[in-house]
Amino acid sequence: MNILGISAFYHDSAAAILKDGDIIAAAQEERFTRIKHDSSFPHKSIRFCLQEAGLTLNDVDSIVFFEKPLLKFERLLETYLALAPKGFSSFKEALPLWLHEKLFQKRLLINHLSKFLENPTKGDKKKIKDRLLFSDHHLSHAASAFFPSPFEEAVVLTLDGVGEWASSSVGIGRGNTLSIEREINFPHSLGLLYSAFTSYLGFQVNSGEYKVMGLAPYGKPHYAKTIFKYLIHVKEDGSFRLNQKYFDYAGSFSMTSKDFHILFDGEPRKPDEQLTQRHKDLAASIQFVLEEIVSKIVHSLAREYHGIENLCLAGGVALNCVANGRLAREGHFKNIWVQPAAGDSGGALGAALAAHYIHHNKPRDIFFGRDSMKGGLLGPSFNDEYIENTLISLGAAFEKRDDFLDIAAQAIADQKAVAWFQGKMEYGPRALGARSILADARSDTMQKDLNLKIKFRESFRPFAPSVLSHQKEKWFDLDAGSPYMLFTSQVKDEKHGLIPAVTHIDGSARIQTVDETSSPLYLALLEKFYALTGCPVVVNTSFNVRGEPIVCTPEDAFRCFMGCNLDVLVIGSYVLKKENQNPDLAVDYKNKFKPD
Repeated sequence: MNILGISAFYHDSAAAILKDGDIIAAAQEERFTRIKHDSSFPHKSIRFCLQEAGLTLNDVDSIVFFEKPLLKFERLLETYLALAPKGFSSFKEALPLWLHEKLFQKRLLINHLSKFLENPTKGDKKKIKDRLLFSDHHLSHAASAFFPSPFEEAVVLTLDGVGEWASSSVGIGRGNTLSIEREINFPHSLGLLYSAFTSYLGFQVNSGEYKVMGLAPYGKPHYAKTIFKYLIHVKEDGSFRLNQKYFDYAGSFSMTSKDFHILFDGEPRKPDEQLTQRHKDLAASIQFVLEEIVSKIVHSLAREYHGIENLCLAGGVALNCVANGRLAREGHFKNIWVQPAAGDSGGALGAALAAHYIHHNKPRDIFFGRDSMKGGLLGPSFNDEYIENTLISLGAAFEKRDDFLDIAAQAIADQKAVAWFQGKMEYGPRALGARSILADARSDTMQKDLNLKIKFRESFRPFAPSVLSHQKEKWFDLDAGSPYMLFTSQVKDEKHGLIPAVTHIDGSARIQTVDETSSPLYLALLEKFYALTGCPVVVNTSFNVRGEPIVCTPEDAFRCFMGCNLDVLVIGSYVLKKENQNPDLAVDYKNKFKPD
């Protein structure tokens, strides 16, 4: 059975395809269109998925959208009616889009999907309609977390901004079944609470939350008591309610109200405004509050479902690796698995999985000890012939080298910034050693240099370490694997001074463990670097610059390489050095992206 999953129209559109439950391919639309967080219908992602699976749309048994638009419209309409006349301007702007597109989304989806057929007829559109299914937003998240996990049974917690109505949900997964047991509904939302502070601190909602997380260690949680006293009421089991007096996301284009600004002594920070200690303290405070509440929820769930040892997480809040790291340390559940594409892009995969196991009631194979995500490497790949033809057409100077692994390892050891482009692209927001920029974690200037000269982004932003899995416990306070870079832990005290480029100000690091099951080629590179230096850790950050998605194609890779201060590009078997390139091919990113 072939199932196509789709997420679209809000942010991070994506597609995923299953063959008899096997995850064949998945990708975000932004990687193809080069529009960050692209929300448009994922034509290019769907085309890639079909090609990768060797299918046409006619071969697909079910096409599943990741949420139910009529329920979302119901929530929107009820919210505006409850707040009327407040928020009329935002309602007036949103209504035409809903009436012309989203409210009649089935028709819209059929029209988009029919473009994958030659000369579609009414009969063809009817066949698409007959195969079209709609999942619930939080069920899609929960399915993306449980069904690929290595667990026969698990508690499934999803936390995000809002779906149709739900902002948080608890489910129980057993075998090929998954049931949502309870929910917390809009406007009460941990995701929206965190996004309100993201907006107030001058960062973009739905993309800047990780900046708040990165800024938090530079501050103190002085405002945490204020948040708990005025903004959110939390019960003993972790359930919560927000005081809507301090928020405006339900009635206007703003996330915060005037009362919020008075409470926290100032207007929202402008994006180009200097970050002060007050901003850092606010970031520390909301991060502290989020962790406290999530910890309380998980502790309560562990007590309630004391016979279940496993926890699965999804939804945008599950990308908060600091909170995840705390959950792992507290050990309320023996095992935790987080969907690497935990945000809305992962909804495409979750919708497909929900249809396969729940709607079609197909049996589920469990891969005990490992998940079925294939290391998250589910996107496009390019062979050497394609890469060479592309490099020639672009006028690049390159060498094909059998020893490209040795060259890359030596370049990293020589303090070079190395762009690394190999195999299938990652699904989800993290670069995991397929589309990565790599550097020497031992350098005490590398974090600043990568941020300002290569990524063109804020200087406080931390970088993640990739570490050989068999060495992780010698360098980090980490027992379990972390292949998807979704948990933080402390760097061992005696190692702090040895890997300053990946050690955050509070002594933590967002860790990716690398072994043979995730990426054998990346593992081989780390082994060579370890043999050269005695250090099993390298800096791993995404291969892109600020404001652009992670690179997808060889063309994207060369353009990014020529637009910043990268020293070496290793792409397939080919090695490119910056000093050998024609300077006329340089791309001017520097004037486009300036650090805040």
